[in-house]
Amino acid sequence: MCAPPGAGKTTTIPLSILQSGQISGKIIMLEPRRLAARNAAMRMAETLGETVGMTVGYRVRGDTKTSANTRIEVVTEGILTRMIQNDPELSGIDCIIFDEFHERSLNADLGLALILEISNVLRDDLRIVVMSATLDADPIAKLIGNAPIIISQGRSYDVTPIWLDRPLPKERRFELALADLIVQAVHETEGGVLAFCPGEGEIRRVQTALADRIPKNCVVMPLFGAMDFAAQQRAITVMNDGRKVVLATSIAETSLTIPDISVVVDGGLARRSRFAPATGMSRLVTERASKAEATQRMGRAGRVRAGICYKLWSKAEEGVMASFAPAEIETADLTAFTLELAQWGSSADEMEFLTPPNHAHLTEAQNVLKMLGALDETGRITDHGKTLVSTPVHPRLGHMLALGGAKAAPIAALLSDRDLLDRTAPVDFALRMSALKDRQNFESQTPYRVHRQTLDRVKQDATRLGRRFDGSNEFSAAQMLAMAFPDRIGKRRKGDDARFVLSGGKGAILDNSDALANAGYIVAIELDGNPRDARILQAIQITEPEIREVFSDSLTKSTSCVWSKRDRRVITRLQETFGNIALSDTPWTNAPDDVVANAMLDGVRDLGFQWSPAEARFLARVRLVSRALPAMSDDDLMASIDEWLLPHISGITNAQDWRKFNCLDALRGILNWDQMQRLDTIAPPHFTTPLNRKIPIDYDGDYPSIELRLQEMFGQTTHPMIGQTPLRITLLSPAGRPVQTTTDLVGFWNNSYADVRKDMRGRYPKHPWPEDPRHADPTLRAKPRPNG
Repeated sequence: MCAPPGAGKTTTIPLSILQSGQISGKIIMLEPRRLAARNAAMRMAETLGETVGMTVGYRVRGDTKTSANTRIEVVTEGILTRMIQNDPELSGIDCIIFDEFHERSLNADLGLALILEISNVLRDDLRIVVMSATLDADPIAKLIGNAPIIISQGRSYDVTPIWLDRPLPKERRFELALADLIVQAVHETEGGVLAFCPGEGEIRRVQTALADRIPKNCVVMPLFGAMDFAAQQRAITVMNDGRKVVLATSIAETSLTIPDISVVVDGGLARRSRFAPATGMSRLVTERASKAEATQRMGRAGRVRAGICYKLWSKAEEGVMASFAPAEIETADLTAFTLELAQWGSSADEMEFLTPPNHAHLTEAQNVLKMLGALDETGRITDHGKTLVSTPVHPRLGHMLALGGAKAAPIAALLSDRDLLDRTAPVDFALRMSALKDRQNFESQTPYRVHRQTLDRVKQDATRLGRRFDGSNEFSAAQMLAMAFPDRIGKRRKGDDARFVLSGGKGAILDNSDALANAGYIVAIELDGNPRDARILQAIQITEPEIREVFSDSLTKSTSCVWSKRDRRVITRLQETFGNIALSDTPWTNAPDDVVANAMLDGVRDLGFQWSPAEARFLARVRLVSRALPAMSDDDLMASIDEWLLPHISGITNAQDWRKFNCLDALRGILNWDQMQRLDTIAPPHFTTPLNRKIPIDYDGDYPSIELRLQEMFGQTTHPMIGQTPLRITLLSPAGRPVQTTTDLVGFWNNSYADVRKDMRGRYPKHPWPEDPRHADPTLRAKPRPNG
């Protein structure tokens, strides 16, 4: 059924169905919020001239008013899922009404999918009604079996929209701009004013900005979900004297009539939760509201009379607003959703959803549930998972309660509600526990103030949860939180910044000024979801022995042997780890030689080759005859070091060792015997002098070359050759200085030697300089002294 905001469908349709006489059983109507559920029930009971709990009742978390005579029961959406899981046939229930379905909450989508399956398999008599003011009706009608679409114009009044002349400047603070628009609305209109803010923080800041700016007969009242019911009722009750300005979150968008409101001021923002499977965390984002949300908000001004809606954006900006907000099933953490499906015995692919759940979010949810032991490796629910699904908290907290017992109930209650302290308080969760235990003492000893309404709710929830679990345990609060968040146990990294590596592999950071900044280990309970370095919003310190006690069966001993580029050496470690954090890290003193050698190969890749003269000469010879031998360029050798070098580098562990290491034997080992013979034949390693001395031949140039003393070549009558290539000879003086370089020794003896002899005799008279070197004896010694 489609009807505009203010048409009265929430309170009229259930009563009309009941009074039609076509339904003999109970009618269940779902509402997205507790305040709306209570007030819808109260309004219908008032219409019947009864009190709530008779014909019309409600059931919300922590509060139920029903009786044996109740025929219409208004419930929040999560309660329907519990009813279905406990009684799949929904005995005694003949009609399910999904009100305000356009909000597309995760529980509403899941509830409808379960109801459709029940209707198809177990209860073909079950009536299903889906109601909304702004929903695209055709897809939902098709989903529920081509159901008829009923459209009603209702009794709502016209609402005149007023836009800004131009877009709000980016530097203009939202709260100040909204306060200005509220002041304008108050002075230009009559009647109550309802202003929409994205969250409680903005409500408080707008309230401060309105101080002394509106008439004294105007009372500013906040309205948000975390308030207690009495305070919420005061905000939506008619004022007999003066005017009221209600500053509300999206709680006032739907299913709620505030009788004396005829003016709406829409800030145009909405706060949504976004889940990131890459981090496994959710974060709140503030973004532009959708057209559907804006329509719902504007409709609040036309419930009892013609109204006006002031919009904090220009008409042109409205044209680019999204038509609808994203369904929660696309953006939310699906852990509880996945566990419910597992309990039901179906996968998401087997169910009928208006929008399919996000696949990446499903995968992450399954991983979390397997980590908690709620699902087995095949994805089926375990006995432990069945315990968790019946616990009215997130599966992480249900896991903690199942292991920690009643002692964990206050912790679960604290984490299931808003923060007990303001965001200005340190992140230490122990402070929250102290505040819960003794508020007065806490406030007298610290500068922080406790949210009284939240405190009362948490205490009630803690008592309620505590009744569900027997026994006690000796675990500390930190250990119980580690049970809930085993993937968020953090170890502080070395360095000045308070950075932590989490057991799940992500990074997290604290302000250096925070009291936990120097903690060795923490449990990061709440993070902002930043994919790079998530900022820690709540945490508690935990010790290494506490971690070992809880997770003794999950600790892993491992060894590592790696090349460190920073230290320029092989580092061997013996570690005991929990997930991605090392609880102990000591040197691995007896690491096997082959393991160290393999790590050193990475060092060689990092450092590169630094050939000695002998190694360079060998490689030059190989490259000279490369067609007949394996390729030995530096790139070729680097690509195959695990084959030719690995067997030879035992004991080499650092850059200094590598610089001293002689690779010649390893390089020669690349060639087989035949290849070595061919190499020595084509490119011999040395030249044998007339004195039978071996001089290494250098092949790194245009000609193979050698250097030796001129006198050592006496008696050489032919020029040495390497195949068809003459050997380039550098002849040295007795002092080792070059005298002549030649590729024609015979020509040198015939032509240039006489001049060299003349010069050298004067410089080195003690050495022989025969007139005919071709017939002289080679020598490296000076002439013998004459006798006497």
